[in-house]
Amino acid sequence: MMSEDIEVRRRRAVWRAGHRGTKELDILVGRFADAHLGTMDDSELARFEAFLALSEPQLQAWLLAPEAASAEGEFAEIVTAIRKFHGLG
Repeated sequence: MMSEDIEVRRRRAVWRAGHRGTKELDILVGRFADAHLGTMDDSELARFEAFLALSEPQLQAWLLAPEAASAEGEFAEIVTAIRKFHGLG
């Protein structure tokens, strides 16, 4: 039952990641999710789900214009991983 729960959460997170609302974020976050969500444990998945709940402007600032704002705290690792995955630094 618990493994089914995490699989359902992963599928939902992959869908949400690829349907952010802007094409740029759909590509950046969606492709990262496709590649990495299958290996995330429960706590990593929970952090990614919280990341997905952030506003579009905040995510765009972190992912597309890192000189304007830097991710801090619990989302810094995710932002760094997404940027590295796409060769953005």
